[in-house]
Amino acid sequence: MPSPTDIRPPFTKQTALEKVQAAQDAWNSRDPKRVALAYTEDSQWRNRDQFFTGRAAIESFLESKWSRELDYALMKELWSYSDNRISVRFEYEWRNEHGEWFRTHGNEHWEFDESGLMAQRDMSANDVRIDASDRRYGV
Repeated sequence: MPSPTDIRPPFTKQTALEKVQAAQDAWNSRDPKRVALAYTEDSQWRNRDQFFTGRAAIESFLESKWSRELDYALMKELWSYSDNRISVRFEYEWRNEHGEWFRTHGNEHWEFDESGLMAQRDMSANDVRIDASDRRYGV
């Protein structure tokens, strides 16, 4: 599995696809420390209505997220790319502490530094309640 800095801008279609797959694999690990290593020390994030900066904040956010979003399973799809930017659409499924299942649909826009670390992440998403029998991921 490539490390975050193995795939660097400028992106081609192939390297953009590889970067998206590497991100999907890392997020599906549900390991906040591993995921945070893909971001610059001062990475700027917008996640829905939350804004924060830096790896420590990213780790803290992910620890909290995955303590609430149980059995998290993610799919990312390349939407577009340029020299140092990638946009993806994603879906992920998770259940809450009461066993209710949800699918989250959204988009992310990423900007990378020259070393291949993500310097900016902008995410928008919506949650839809689903039946467990309608799950697509992590089944």
